[in-house]
Amino acid sequence: MTRKYFGTDGIRGRANSFPMTADTAMRVGMAAGVAFRRGAHRHRVVIGKDTRLSGYMIENALVAGFTAAGMDVFLLGPVPTPAVAMLTRSLRADIGVMISASHNGFEDNGIKLFGPDGFKLSDDIEARIEELMEEDLSSQLATASDLGRATRIESGRDRYTEFAKRTLPRSMSLEGLRIVIDCANGAAYKVAPAALWELGAEVVAIGDEPNGININLDCGSTATEELKRKVHETRADIGIALDGDADRVIIIDENSNEIDGDQLLATIGEYWNKQSRLSGGGIVATVMSNLGLERFLADRKLTLARTKVGDRYVVEHMRKHGFNLGGEQSGHMVLSDFATTGDGLVAALQVLAVMKTTNRPASEACRKFEPVPQLLQNVRFSGGNPLETEQVKQAIKDATQMLGNKGRLVIRPSGTEPLIRIMAECDDEMLVKNVVSEVAGAVSKAAA
Repeated sequence: MTRKYFGTDGIRGRANSFPMTADTAMRVGMAAGVAFRRGAHRHRVVIGKDTRLSGYMIENALVAGFTAAGMDVFLLGPVPTPAVAMLTRSLRADIGVMISASHNGFEDNGIKLFGPDGFKLSDDIEARIEELMEEDLSSQLATASDLGRATRIESGRDRYTEFAKRTLPRSMSLEGLRIVIDCANGAAYKVAPAALWELGAEVVAIGDEPNGININLDCGSTATEELKRKVHETRADIGIALDGDADRVIIIDENSNEIDGDQLLATIGEYWNKQSRLSGGGIVATVMSNLGLERFLADRKLTLARTKVGDRYVVEHMRKHGFNLGGEQSGHMVLSDFATTGDGLVAALQVLAVMKTTNRPASEACRKFEPVPQLLQNVRFSGGNPLETEQVKQAIKDATQMLGNKGRLVIRPSGTEPLIRIMAECDDEMLVKNVVSEVAGAVSKAAA
């Protein structure tokens, strides 16, 4: 079935334009409510959101849909995506919903769905929900006496803060660390600074004044310049950059240098392996992760299992093959001993644990390998698929031959934006630049 609504991470798009309209959100609520209605008990759904202005519209439309399907709704307000996953299980809900477009600007929004186990839905279940969204559900909705109720839960943030703190040993304190935390004016603007402060750190918070239209605006994990400046200005030990829904993290060391998700996977993976806590004999990452990470793990007799891009695919592989650590270069960190989805704050706490345990600064504790030269270029398109044209197919074939067995070429359409992502890597940096340039040029011409 061709997907009309769902992409690689739920439904996402420009707010108040298809598919991110109030009508679509209400249909999602009704369809998901019908799909997850099992048994005679009162069914419940928890809904969280980030700080986007459009969250009010989407939230109310979802409430209308779910209550029409007979589900009781628990509204969490602004909380991180991993908090929704955690509270879905904790509150014994039948389904969880996060309203967010993650690292995108405020103009976009999205809907992510979680099953009762706290994991993102499979492709099959999403396909079933899409089918129901296109059907007339009037005969399957609740009767007047069985409509759902909506209740606002005030304790959600506090419960998640306590959960995050408990992922560290009780004896561990962050006292003596000065931490700058960039909350991206997003969902973690209250919980992240509070958790770090309660663990004993000296906390400098930025990106913690959301106004509905400044989420991810020159801040957060995709725009770290202000965080780097603040780390330098305050002589902080570390900077932590979350994204809009706090399911990813990027670290800035004490010298204001950026540390990406691949280095964090290596850092946590090595730390857990030495403690005999690493399961599966390695970690799980995507096709975008650097070859240097793979070599680093191989030197320690650990494997790197690669999946399609998207933390949901990372999680699926982890669950199927017994891994407990996985993630993406972009900063999604999945630590399944603690969480069912990416959790930027919990991952950052593990990095801080490494620093405290080894008594080493972030610049040493979190730089585990020299990355292989890698270049990623995005080409925007409108209508059609440039990858299906003959000139692009030929360019890809030529580029693959140029790299041979010396490197990798990964080309894929974005699951959240109208972009073709072109990535190449090998030890020859000039070859990488030439390969990406040739393919990007062909895609640009085809997309014109």
